[in-house]
Amino acid sequence: MKAVYPGTFDPVTNGHLDLIKRSSDVFDNLIIAVSSDNSSKNTLFTTQERVEMLKQTLFEFSIKAEVVSFSGLLIEFVQSTGAKVIIRGVRAFSDFEYEFQMSSINYRMDNSIQTFFLPSKDDMHFISSRMIKNVSSIGGNVSTFVPANVERMLIEKFKTTNTKF
Repeated sequence: MKAVYPGTFDPVTNGHLDLIKRSSDVFDNLIIAVSSDNSSKNTLFTTQERVEMLKQTLFEFSIKAEVVSFSGLLIEFVQSTGAKVIIRGVRAFSDFEYEFQMSSINYRMDNSIQTFFLPSKDDMHFISSRMIKNVSSIGGNVSTFVPANVERMLIEKFKTTNTKF
């Protein structure tokens, strides 16, 4: 069965990576869908940088999954792939409440596509891309929260942009 794990992945964290690994063990075909037009999020990396970051991370960890970007409605993208499952990670109840609302809307739009909720592991529930950007932007060590290639990209990005989060 084919599944889609969508997100902004700005940047990809060890929490994301854990969900990707666990999903790739369950589903025959996993597509990591990088959202290219979520105006509610202030992205540090371009869509192409995020796609490449994920491809490099998956290669380094020998995880088989396709990485693509998409724009527009998630449900329409999932339909275009022929997938029947949307994977959503949840860290806290607040995540679940939002994701549950989204899954209900998606189900109303296409009831042949199901949403699977994967809870984060206990040691990763506090990791978020926003927090990683905040810590990294002021020179903090994020090596235990992101893959090594992502840490290098964060250091380089903040060195060249002087951006603060």
